Amino acid sequence: MQRMTITIDDELMGELDRMIERDGYPNRSEAIRDLTRLGLRTAAQKAGEVGECVGVLSYVYDHEARDLARRLTTSHHHHRDISVASLHVHLDASRCLEISVLKGQGDEVRHFADTIISQRAVAYGELKIVPQPGSAR
Repeated sequence: MQRMTITIDDELMGELDRMIERDGYPNRSEAIRDLTRLGLRTAAQKAGEVGECVGVLSYVYDHEARDLARRLTTSHHHHRDISVASLHVHLDASRCLEISVLKGQGDEVRHFADTIISQRAVAYGELKIVPQPGSAR
């Protein structure tokens, strides 16, 4: 393990200490390690450097929108190599939440998620990517 020294202004240190307290970190080092890992993952995703990954796609849509439910289901079937599992939840009389587990190359998973999220009558969509260890290109 490496030791490093950094300088942080008082305001940022206060925010970090509040996060440590709120999230129950045992110490500042653990919090900074988690924040560093998150930052590195985000940078790798932005740079397109995510190799094999697992993605969690969640989206809310209007199931009464013309032909949307069929298009979404068809899209998942056509990408059965990426779409591993889904959970379907009825939120109210017209809106549904779908949570899909995706697995594959990062760029393919992101492209598939973008095609789902961009459908008309999909009100909300978000993809969270978890890189597989040692999978960065």
